[in-house]
Amino acid sequence: MWKFSNPIKHPIPEAHWPTAEEVAGSLLFQPIRIGSLTLESRTWVPAMVPWRATEEGFVTEANLDWYRRFAQGQPGALVVEATGVRDIPSGPLLRIGHDRFIPGLKKLVETVRDASGGHTKLFIQIIDFLSVKRRPEPAKFFERFLRITWHHRHSIAELTKDSNWLGVDDARVRSFLKDAADEVIDLVLSPHELESLRFGYRERVTDMHLPHVRELPLVLPEIFADAAQRARECGFDGVELHYAHAYTMAGFLSALNTRDDGYGGPRENRVRLPLEVYQAVRERVGDDYVVGVRFLGDEVIEGGNRIDDAVYFGVEFAQAGFDFLSISKGGKFEDAQQPKVGQAVYPYTGQSGYECMPTTLSDEVGPFGRSVPLVAAIKRAVNAAGFMTPVVATGGIATFEQAERRSLIPIGS
Repeated sequence: MWKFSNPIKHPIPEAHWPTAEEVAGSLLFQPIRIGSLTLESRTWVPAMVPWRATEEGFVTEANLDWYRRFAQGQPGALVVEATGVRDIPSGPLLRIGHDRFIPGLKKLVETVRDASGGHTKLFIQIIDFLSVKRRPEPAKFFERFLRITWHHRHSIAELTKDSNWLGVDDARVRSFLKDAADEVIDLVLSPHELESLRFGYRERVTDMHLPHVRELPLVLPEIFADAAQRARECGFDGVELHYAHAYTMAGFLSALNTRDDGYGGPRENRVRLPLEVYQAVRERVGDDYVVGVRFLGDEVIEGGNRIDDAVYFGVEFAQAGFDFLSISKGGKFEDAQQPKVGQAVYPYTGQSGYECMPTTLSDEVGPFGRSVPLVAAIKRAVNAAGFMTPVVATGGIATFEQAERRSLIPIGS
């Protein structure tokens, strides 16, 4: 995991249970309107993935126990973990991409209703993601996965000063690369191929040579709309569209999105598909159903979005009609640490991952309320544009006193 070069150990702030008088006079425990709903308080449990689903994406007793414990505290809102919108393998992550998942998700809704006594509103975060493969054994990569091209033959011919390499078969090139030193491989493979060798193959929204990636703007709006419709059928009070971190929709919003089909490049193009997905969801579930969004205040990667991008997106989302904006930070693949062979790259191991989930080993700023300035900037811009859309702050808010200074405050993030 990434660490500061000279980390400072910050103590966990001393906390106390607020008195009945403090609660009565607080903002945190006052109701707030979220779209068509009223939350009884502004306490908010954001989506966190506990990896308790089955490998097929079904709800388990472990899932029910996880959400039951949160619900017993009767927060104003509880958001269920990132739940896959497509019917594809995703490991022990909940899925909502087919009707067969509905019975288990209905049971989850009933569990939270019962445990909270009906006091907690329940939303589900829905997500799309592209393919990420495990880091391969080098020999297997060269033997099975690398597609040999003229570029490889030409590079080897130049390095060896032997033009005969231009006419050899694939097997000869694979054998050469399998035994080559790293500095040779660095010169022969493309940056994308080097990443596939040393980190594992990973798709991006900019992989326009892949038909299924090129066609994402055509298919994702209806896929998300189908998932939102299932969420409503299950009894969830609303959905949160996951446009944050290392996943598909965040990829479209990112400043690294250079697609040339009208869905990449300038901000107004990058926000186009996220708005089209929202419109499809809204048309499917109706105006009386809560639809919120989770996005990044800062990508924390080289060339990525910064707060000015987030402010622009926040105003666009508010204007479109989202019922709440939930702000996160970082959590990207681009700066993730190299995984071991046989493991997949994890987007929370670099500096952007630290900023997403800060620990008490920090810099002079410390981990508590670390992302609140980003949230405040977005909220100010949204309000200045004439919208009163609630904004959710996350990240190291540890005490009643800290929470009282925010608008919507999460616990558990």
